[in-house]
Amino acid sequence: MIALISTRFFPILLLLLGMLWAPLSLAQDAGGASGIPGIPAFTVEPGEGEGVQEYSVTLQILALMTALTFLPAMLMMMTSFTRIIVVFAILRQALGLQATPSNQILLGLALFLSIFIMKPVLEEANRVGLQPYLQEEVTSLEAVELASQPFKKFMLEQTRESDLGLFMRMADEQYQTPDDVSFWVLMPAFVTSELKTAFQIGFILFIPFLIIDMVVASVLMAMGMMMLSPIIISLPFKIMLFVLVDGWALIMGTLAASYGI
Repeated sequence: MIALISTRFFPILLLLLGMLWAPLSLAQDAGGASGIPGIPAFTVEPGEGEGVQEYSVTLQILALMTALTFLPAMLMMMTSFTRIIVVFAILRQALGLQATPSNQILLGLALFLSIFIMKPVLEEANRVGLQPYLQEEVTSLEAVELASQPFKKFMLEQTRESDLGLFMRMADEQYQTPDDVSFWVLMPAFVTSELKTAFQIGFILFIPFLIIDMVVASVLMAMGMMMLSPIIISLPFKIMLFVLVDGWALIMGTLAASYGI
């Protein structure tokens, strides 16, 4: 069977390899025949300042594509996404709903709410970092440094001093001013503060639903219905309470207000 599969698919494999190799060979032949060198894959040129280097566009694109793989981690560690998604997960658990709303809906809602909250930061990063780079006023490395400053300011405003001090002691580093704080120290401190705040909001959310569960359980026990699960009876009451107080708007407004919006 293996020999039959190999005999059948071996010509197809050769054909695919030939299709991939042919454009490269033609490009090399054309470049050699015309005397025009190909596009350099890696070039480093000295910049205007002392010790400054500028990289080729090909290398910049490679670095950009590599950085995109870290985009999910950056989204969670540098924005309000962590606090929002944790609060939504605790809310669903407090309501007693295991899969409603679904994870896709919660993630999409948390993503767009994060974009709404982070809009001033994104606009500032675009103004001070991206636009000067597109106008060729600064280099790529300078643009990254300038664009990171609004995010750094946002993270410092939301990070507790105790959490920041903890990671400063762990890293054995001391900073004179907030602007001197390294991103490697600020990121974990920011995430720790976000998780702490999210759990505080989740605790407050749990209280009214917990009271409903306790009341329903007490009533069922008094009626002798100990074999009936209180969760089944309390779930409609919790949903009704959540709808009557306009829970989604209240929670989203509270999350946005927690960032000063």
